[in-house]
Amino acid sequence: MPRWTNSLAAPAERRPAGGIGAAVAAANQRARRSLLRGHGGGHAPVSNLELFFDLVYVFAITQLSGFIHHHLSWHGLAQGTVLFLAVWWAWIYTTWVTNWANPERLPVRLLLLGLMLLSLALAAVIPDAFGARAGAFAGCYIALQLGRSLVTAAIFRGEGAARVRNMLRIAAWFALSAPLWIAGALAPESARLGWWLAALAIEYAGPMTMFVTPGLGRSSAQDWDISGSHMAERCALFIIIALGEGIVVTGNAFASLPPGSARLGGFVLAFLSAALMWWLYFDLGAERGARLISGHEQAGRVARNAYTYLHMPIVLGVVISAVGDALLLELGPAPATPAYILVQTGGAMLFVAGLGLFKRFANTLGNFPMSHGGALVLLAALGAAAWRNPPGADRFAALGAAILALTCLWEWVSYHGGWVERMEALGLPVPARFKARAERRRALREASGA
Repeated sequence: MPRWTNSLAAPAERRPAGGIGAAVAAANQRARRSLLRGHGGGHAPVSNLELFFDLVYVFAITQLSGFIHHHLSWHGLAQGTVLFLAVWWAWIYTTWVTNWANPERLPVRLLLLGLMLLSLALAAVIPDAFGARAGAFAGCYIALQLGRSLVTAAIFRGEGAARVRNMLRIAAWFALSAPLWIAGALAPESARLGWWLAALAIEYAGPMTMFVTPGLGRSSAQDWDISGSHMAERCALFIIIALGEGIVVTGNAFASLPPGSARLGGFVLAFLSAALMWWLYFDLGAERGARLISGHEQAGRVARNAYTYLHMPIVLGVVISAVGDALLLELGPAPATPAYILVQTGGAMLFVAGLGLFKRFANTLGNFPMSHGGALVLLAALGAAAWRNPPGADRFAALGAAILALTCLWEWVSYHGGWVERMEALGLPVPARFKARAERRRALREASGA
């Protein structure tokens, strides 16, 4: 054989076995075995199983609004709030898990279906959670939260020690609160609220302390490498769940009324209020929040603050407003009752305040929207005036809807050209300080791409 043939073959003989192709194949094989989504902080689509899982929480929200409706007192509202906080915490923690874990893999799928069954049982006992079925509620909740954390830690065994430690820290915090849930279930009904509030206080403090745990340390920002777009989409879908539940309650209440009853106005107003809440959240807030978290270098921190915590008052405000819509259909043109005034005013103010804080977090200017601040003042004034001299329930609802509509218009004009530009186009005088402020806001929005 000619010598040049051997010289050409020699490099191939010296090349490491397998080469680049084998390394790529090995990496692909590891990816196929992994139970994680592997989004690398990028987009992770919401799966069909997650949407199926959310159906249980449609039922849970319906149960919550029914509980509040039938316990219209300060004590009943406090109990309903505790139940809501537990339901929200169960849902949001599952959302965090499915942000990492791939619902298309069999172990994760089985975990979600098991959590769905526990969530269904939890929702089923909500009406009597502070009564004879307190033990069932506490047991389902503990099994859901602690069980999910431990099973997820087991699922993550092959995905790195840091992920396992993170889930064990979370499990430790739920284990710390579990005795308080059990004590509350065993305590007299008069003391149950205090025990369960203490349990929730521990759990809600966990993320704020980065789940610091003796022997396991504390979580770091690197442990929360989430898909920001997935978190934003999931929370937006939960807003849809809450708004949809309100529409279902309104439709059922209207359908059960006798023919010819004077409730058409209330029916239209209830729908209008839900539509305006949808507009306020989705016209600017949802899109801006998604853009912020998707491009943020600490998406986990944004998800904790803006979505895990600040979405709670938004959702609770929608739930309470749905109760107000049911009361509206009961009252019709009759004078607004104190309970209706408090529920409708409180629900709207809670929604607007929570949404304003969320938008402040996602706003390049970092300010609470003036439109939302003005709405809070007007809603408080309307509630105070109605308390002194109750108007008809329909009229009160119409004025509340008008305030929400004004808020939508104010915000839309502010972020689609601005009031200064419109005043100048109409030839109206504009103070110099308003012009300067509008220019600064425009420059900041353009610099951020907003």
